Amino acid sequence: MALFGSKQKETATKPEKAVKAAAKKSIKKEVVKAEKAVAVVPVTSGSASTISNVAGSILRPRITEKSGILSQTGVYTFEISRNANKSSVAAAVKTLYKVIPVKVAILNNPARNVFVRGRRGVVGGVRKALVTLKKGDKIDFV
Repeated sequence: MALFGSKQKETATKPEKAVKAAAKKSIKKEVVKAEKAVAVVPVTSGSASTISNVAGSILRPRITEKSGILSQTGVYTFEISRNANKSSVAAAVKTLYKVIPVKVAILNNPARNVFVRGRRGVVGGVRKALVTLKKGDKIDFV
């Protein structure tokens, strides 16, 4: 009897699986359509969305011993997104911190394999920008 009951359950679940799969496909199509619609919308200068797009290139300030020493000489370190370039980082610093950068250098630190407490792991890579400011300009991260 258990065999017959399990077969009935399987046949009952097959249409449900088909409905769920169709729902997932339709959701994916809607998401793709929404992304395309967002990409087509023009952005006017000075709007809030422009500021968030420019500021999106900077993820966070990178605060380490070395960056603290460099900041005394007017060079500040930031973690940036993978698709950021020098001009977008300079624009983001200008809008967020109200200072004009003189020079921007970008470094890619690759991911590293590590062995800690008997287990293998990966330390994620980071992309960082070194932003040089004019003498006298300063950024406070408080």
